[in-house]
Amino acid sequence: MSTYSTSEMMTVAAARRLPDGAVCFVGIGLPSTAANLARLTHAPQTVLIYESGPIGAKPSVLPLSIGDGELAETADTVVPTPEIFRYWLQGERIDVGFLGAAQIDRFANINTTVIGDYTKPKTRLPGAGGAPEIAGSAKEVLLILKQSKRGFVRKLDFVTSVGHGEGGDHRHRLGLKGKGPTAVITDLCIMEPDPTTRELTVVSLHPGVSREQVTAATGWPVRFAEKVVETRAPEAHELEALRALIARTQAAHGKGQEGEAS
Repeated sequence: MSTYSTSEMMTVAAARRLPDGAVCFVGIGLPSTAANLARLTHAPQTVLIYESGPIGAKPSVLPLSIGDGELAETADTVVPTPEIFRYWLQGERIDVGFLGAAQIDRFANINTTVIGDYTKPKTRLPGAGGAPEIAGSAKEVLLILKQSKRGFVRKLDFVTSVGHGEGGDHRHRLGLKGKGPTAVITDLCIMEPDPTTRELTVVSLHPGVSREQVTAATGWPVRFAEKVVETRAPEAHELEALRALIARTQAAHGKGQEGEAS
């Protein structure tokens, strides 16, 4: 039986959500790690798009940023950034948006702007980038982040990207395209929005994780599905591909470059 870390469980579980052949708009960090793992395992025909312009990127190591030359060098083509957003994203040609977050609330709205008051923040985060547009226009959105009360909050310090707004049909009333977030994958569990309320609901617990652990790591009274299943543990070939990808990245960029950033 293979041993694995909670981060590896999270990344593998997230990668599995990406179907083969999907056109995926990828964020840097954990989303890029998961998307590239999917491409290296069960989804070799997935088309990875980054907001700097690469289409069909096939990096051998994880990119440091959207401007990493590895993306352009391995892509099928590179187009101007406005074309990525106007033709691909707003043209409804993106099947899956893959995003991370610093904070998330129970309706899968995300914050990547500031922690604390906007005018005098405790921490200033990287900012929006293309995330608001991806969250608003992709046919569906996958979110990946580590779970803690600091990140899973009752109220966001700043709404960078809208998930399901205030719940229910709010997203539709805002005129946003697509389904919005369809899954949140963490190092403890997998959450999906309730079909009616759109509140995030735990549908799967990772092996060895209890409901109490998830509750303790969530800043709101978390809901559990009527039938909660156990996430399938990572298989040997998935771990092998992930670890080889991380090792190549570390060799190219130095220790600590593991795609752990949100």
